Amino acid sequence: MQHTGRAESINDRLALALDTDDLPTALDWARGVKGIFGVVKVGLELFSAVGPKSIDPLLDMGFKVFLDLKLHDIPNTVEKASGAVARFGVSYLTVHSCGGEKMVEAALRGLSQGSETAGTKMPMLLGVTILTSDEAADRSVIGERLSILSRAGVTGLVCAATDLDFVSSLGPEFFKVVPGIRRETDLLGDQVRVSTPAAAISAGADLLVIGRPITNSPNPAGEAENFRNCVAETLNSSQNR
Repeated sequence: MQHTGRAESINDRLALALDTDDLPTALDWARGVKGIFGVVKVGLELFSAVGPKSIDPLLDMGFKVFLDLKLHDIPNTVEKASGAVARFGVSYLTVHSCGGEKMVEAALRGLSQGSETAGTKMPMLLGVTILTSDEAADRSVIGERLSILSRAGVTGLVCAATDLDFVSSLGPEFFKVVPGIRRETDLLGDQVRVSTPAAAISAGADLLVIGRPITNSPNPAGEAENFRNCVAETLNSSQNR
């Protein structure tokens, strides 16, 4: 069975980006938001440093793991890599939609076969549209990449909050993951197309990915709680309208 991706709680709508090459640091960050955030993101930096050893400790803490590898290679390589990932027990895996329909289909096939062999739940495949660090967000390109994902049978994607209205108009059924979340007082870093958590949730985001505003803080748990409260207030407000 594939992960549906749909959030079961407010915590499951929040992912902490563990962007470090040091596993003990990553685990400390995760412990700090346990019970506040339900998802943690393992990206290229951490995975390149310690590989699959980063996964089990996070699963043991009760987190859903979002493996953000942004696979992009020939279909055969992507299929085999996805098959290996399926055995880890993660909930999400990213692939670059610009790799084309055959490559994205190969990723799905690998996840399906790998999870069946391992007896694990199939991760949700998320197609990356355009990176939030890219100032250019040509909507014709976004539309083309959504079409690739739809034809391949992918039900989840990653996009900037500034693209949510357009994405929802073309594919309202997609599970939408949004990085680049910043409050008005947070530093942007290398993110360009950013959004506040309230604006992203209001525009239809299903899962918010937040990193440096929390991990660079002297009080990560307090910052995480602030983000969670903001999301909860936004959801409550929308339900009461």
